[in-house]
Amino acid sequence: MTLTTKFKPLILIPAALTAFTLAACSSDDDSSDALSCPKDVPAAGTKADWTLPGKTGSLAVVAPTDDTAPLITVNGPFTVDETTVKTLKEGDGDEVTEAMDVQVCYQGVNGRDGNTFDNAFERGEPAKFNPTAVVPGFSKALVGQKIGSTVAVAMTPTDGYGPTGNEQAKIQGDDTLIFALTIVDGY
Repeated sequence: MTLTTKFKPLILIPAALTAFTLAACSSDDDSSDALSCPKDVPAAGTKADWTLPGKTGSLAVVAPTDDTAPLITVNGPFTVDETTVKTLKEGDGDEVTEAMDVQVCYQGVNGRDGNTFDNAFERGEPAKFNPTAVVPGFSKALVGQKIGSTVAVAMTPTDGYGPTGNEQAKIQGDDTLIFALTIVDGY
């Protein structure tokens, strides 16, 4: 078993709720069995759906599709002064609220070095959680979106793991984080 599969998604590790959140993320509900995240990467030369110049560096995101995972390219180190959320494709489902649980396929990349630190697409299955149980920047990318949407977010360190970072994921306290995601279900 690899390190990636031993731990629940890293986005679910905000400070004091770690143990509770990790336990709450697991489910015996069989409804998630039918949902999956595509593992294939976009073809070489696929045009970015979103580019963002940062305070330093820049990023380009090719949105995930029904058949491909996202591609996040960091020219960095990449940093931002304010969290920016971009809807890449609006879904047609219900609007995500703080009161609902969602299933999300996502990839998280560190702006400092461009390395992926968590990837539900690679695992092939969406993570299930409540939008209030994740880092603030990820919550900002979810709440108000519609089920079926693809979204990208570049978040400040404060909206990520804060000044302590996340040692397990090799995230430092001043790292900008980038996520590309698909909201596949909500209830």
